[in-house]
Amino acid sequence: MDGIILVNKPQGITSHDVVVQIRNILGTKKVGHYGTLDPLATGLMVVAVGKTTRLFPIYSKKNKTYTGRMRLGFSTDTFDSTGKPISSEKKEFPQKTKLLKAMKKFVGEIEQMSPPYSAKKYKGKPLYELTRKKKEFELKPSQISIHFFDLINFTPPELEFRVGCSSGTYIRSLAHDLGQQLSCGAHLSELTRTAVGNYHLDDSLDLEKIRQLNNEGLIEEFLIPLELLLPEFPKIILNERGSVLAKNGNTISSENILKIFRDESYSQDAFQEKEAIFRMFSLEGKFLALAKKIPEKGHFHPFLVIDSSDNSTE
Repeated sequence: MDGIILVNKPQGITSHDVVVQIRNILGTKKVGHYGTLDPLATGLMVVAVGKTTRLFPIYSKKNKTYTGRMRLGFSTDTFDSTGKPISSEKKEFPQKTKLLKAMKKFVGEIEQMSPPYSAKKYKGKPLYELTRKKKEFELKPSQISIHFFDLINFTPPELEFRVGCSSGTYIRSLAHDLGQQLSCGAHLSELTRTAVGNYHLDDSLDLEKIRQLNNEGLIEEFLIPLELLLPEFPKIILNERGSVLAKNGNTISSENILKIFRDESYSQDAFQEKEAIFRMFSLEGKFLALAKKIPEKGHFHPFLVIDSSDNSTE
């Protein structure tokens, strides 16, 4: 069983809890996810099953979209409503024009510090572990991209927003930093992930529905097969010799290629990657590897082997 499941995560459970439940539902251990959601957050989680877990380097880079609420007036130690206040509460709030101006400053390429209570690692240890033990650490800011940061509604002290961002962005940090910019403090109070790349929350299912469909033997109703993934990348059909080479991560020359074609419904910039990526398939239709073209030689080099054996039991 290889593919992805679009899960609508409820509030109050961790991303790992979702993975555990999917493992129990399917009766398989090889399950992972392509991006953490905090227990406070709800919305789209892309869960990988079987060989699809190997696609983490690709899916983890996908852009994400969120909607949510921020509460102005004070900051918290976790940067969200689950934490303790770390500033005195302000009763005066900025005008809408000032808020919009402040939000606009965060759009584009920016540097962002991770929340002290987060799973980000520092010398092999998650920050939340170091913070709880009151250990000191010097964390460098990460370079991220905010594609848009829109105000939906502003009723002080609450504001509703919509944001599109690169992977690695912490919306909790965005709320905290906006509060600092406005000099009134702020923290995240609600968050819903609505999209990951081309996948949308509307296409996801809750855990109970997935359990029901699985019990009814309707796996095709919730599992998107491995062979249908990453349609934005051109597809290469290999001959028998090419398939063997691809499984072993060896360079593929033109003599081993039967056909190359692209899904025209996807634009060239569907994935933000400087180098062109290609999907490699066997003549029988198995997704074997992802490869990059070596322009000067006209060859293709598999950089991520997905199917390395005809007898794989994963």
